[in-house]
Amino acid sequence: MSTGEEGRDPRRWRALSVALVAGFMALMDVSIVNVALPSIEQGLHADTSDLQWIVSGYALTFGLVLVPAGRLGDARGRRTMFVVGVAVFTASSVTAGLAPVPAVLVAARLLQGVGAGVLNPQVSGLVQELFRGAERGKAFGLLGATIGVSTAIGPLLGGGIIKVLGADTGWRWIFFVNVPVGILCIMLAFRYVAARSGAERRDEDLDLVGVALLGIAVFTVLLPLVEERNWPGAGKWLLLLVSAASFALFVWWELHQTRRGHAPLVDLRLFRIESYTSGVIIGLLYFSGFTAIFFIITLYLQLGLGYSALLAGLTVTPFAIGSAAAAALGGSVVTRLGRPLVAVGLVLVLVGIGLTDLVVSVRGDDPGWWIAPPLLIAGIGSGLVISPNVTLTVSEVPVAQAGTASGVLQTGQRIGTSAGIALIGSVFFGAVATSHGDFAHALSVGLRFTLVLVAVALVAALVDVVTARRRREPASLPGPR
Repeated sequence: MSTGEEGRDPRRWRALSVALVAGFMALMDVSIVNVALPSIEQGLHADTSDLQWIVSGYALTFGLVLVPAGRLGDARGRRTMFVVGVAVFTASSVTAGLAPVPAVLVAARLLQGVGAGVLNPQVSGLVQELFRGAERGKAFGLLGATIGVSTAIGPLLGGGIIKVLGADTGWRWIFFVNVPVGILCIMLAFRYVAARSGAERRDEDLDLVGVALLGIAVFTVLLPLVEERNWPGAGKWLLLLVSAASFALFVWWELHQTRRGHAPLVDLRLFRIESYTSGVIIGLLYFSGFTAIFFIITLYLQLGLGYSALLAGLTVTPFAIGSAAAAALGGSVVTRLGRPLVAVGLVLVLVGIGLTDLVVSVRGDDPGWWIAPPLLIAGIGSGLVISPNVTLTVSEVPVAQAGTASGVLQTGQRIGTSAGIALIGSVFFGAVATSHGDFAHALSVGLRFTLVLVAVALVAALVDVVTARRRREPASLPGPR
């Protein structure tokens, strides 16, 4: 195969298109189930704990396999790992669609998360591998837009499917639609994504101990949050101590692996890159609030106000529109504006969520179109956060570590998603119970918790801007002159 100008793969944009379609599909599954939760609750007799695990369990396994999958992509070829991830995701989508009981659906969602976690770091790894200079910024802008739009548009697409096919079977088809897309992505990957062999690594270099320790640390945080209402007594909170101990052991083990000359699950030396460290922290905090918004708003609209799945999806569409438009803009100007652009985006998100809370407080029994403008503002802000933050975070990472670095970044995002849904979901359901079914009050409480998380992310962004200026270094990527 011949290459294009400066040795670049002439198929790079087609390869990127295939990768982005698969990434869109996997990321959309974070939120597409939200509008289907009432149908799943009725169809499978699921309880609130099941509903939270269906959403947060997917994000959990998604996040836990990102880092080892990124390293495997770096070492053994991104096309191979991409195809494996898409295949696992597609097969588990079939299982989810056929699930006869909640336990099977939860298990299928956990496996879906594994597939998503395997394929996603290959996408950003391919961007690092195939593109240079201004093209890389454009490619990362498209990736950022994909991340933002996929999560935001999920409720609308899910609502449309349920509207057309009915509540009884429509929720199953939100999983079945992944099957033809997944098969097509596998076929096109073999055609457009070049096979590249990486350096051979031994099985022990996969650092299964690190995977286990990180998994225990995250799981023992989520379990008491998700099961808060079903698990009486204060004993469950002792699991937070187990989580802290597991995370401390994880850090020690990773340092130990590095000293022994073995490949750690997370190369902690990546965090010497200040732009990378800041981006990971911002991503973790922001995603802990960002994706929980759709979870609680769609439950409020459907369970509290009796909206159909489609109408609930349409209600949050302004967020998707704003996010898509702003992500494209953010990707094109981030090289000039840098991290201050992320801070501006976070401010807009805070304003949008705050106004949404105000609308719900005033018109909780029928928000109508009043909720659209604040969601649009929040969506614009989100687009200016996600796309630029991805670009800035990996901008100084060596290409050889692109997959691993992307895996760590997305792990932070997915763990934030999982923990945020568990925390804010528990707060929401608890408020529903204590207020005797006042869903508007419960949504306001949940939105205020979200405001706190986004505000902390803003503080992290501002600290990064200030420290960069004090070092007399630009807080932006070097752009073309």
